[in-house]
Amino acid sequence: MSEIKVIVMYPRPTDVGAFESAYVNEHIPLAMEKIKGVIKFAATKVVATPDGSTPPFYRIAELYFPSMQALQDSVASPGTQEAVAHAFKISTGGPPTVLVAEQETKTF
Repeated sequence: MSEIKVIVMYPRPTDVGAFESAYVNEHIPLAMEKIKGVIKFAATKVVATPDGSTPPFYRIAELYFPSMQALQDSVASPGTQEAVAHAFKISTGGPPTVLVAEQETKTF
C-alpha cells in the first residue's frame, strides 16, 4: 500500500541552537496542532555525510497522509498554511525544500 508524504528539508541554519529551540519548542507543537490529516510524522537530524563534508540539509521532516486527497484537503486549510509559513520563518539557512512523494513500503 502506498502513502503520500511531504518531505521538508531544512538547510543548515545560521544559528543551530536558535533553530533547534524554535523547531522543537515552537514548530513541532504548532504543526501537530494545526496540520490535519497527518497519520505519521518523522523528524530526522542529519549528522554526517559518508565523506565527512558538511551535509547540505540539517533537518528533514516527513509528514505522511493516507491519500493525495487528504494532503490536498490539509494544504487548503488555514492551519496548515500557518504551519508552513512558520517553517519558512524559522529556516534561517535559506528556504526549506519541500517535496511530495508517494511511498511504497515492504517489510522483510
